[in-house]
Amino acid sequence: MKIGVLTGGGDCPGLNAVVRGVTKSALGRGWEVLGFKDGYRGLVEKDYVNLGDAEVSGILTRGGTILGTSNTANPFAYTLPPLGSAGKPKDLSKLALGNLKELGLDALVAIGGDGTLTMAGQLYKLGVPVVGVPKTIDNDLSATDVTFGFDSALRVAT
Repeated sequence: MKIGVLTGGGDCPGLNAVVRGVTKSALGRGWEVLGFKDGYRGLVEKDYVNLGDAEVSGILTRGGTILGTSNTANPFAYTLPPLGSAGKPKDLSKLALGNLKELGLDALVAIGGDGTLTMAGQLYKLGVPVVGVPKTIDNDLSATDVTFGFDSALRVAT
């Protein structure tokens, strides 16, 4: 098996822990893991890193995400140069699907909030096996009791 992982939406505490957990679990099963940089931008532009033990060691105490994140890199309405523009969003979902196929990925793990998981759902409808990991400091995702990032944000705020 070969899986991809990405973190989308706004930055929040706990993302590195999820990336590490996904990676360690996959590696323990003998799987290969690719981490897409800056959320769906990395998937669309085929910008990724191979994740192994060395890449995820020591990241639990680091804030944010080692992969970077984006809340503007929607493959279904892509606005980031050089492939898209803010004035004229492009549907680059076929490019993203082609990249998944070319990289030989069996599944995608999308870590994010409402926007990220909506895009993951759209990819699922196009045939991509997806695991969605709910992440938001707002704790406002339906069918989810607690999301990654919420507890830390609550503790900091109080």
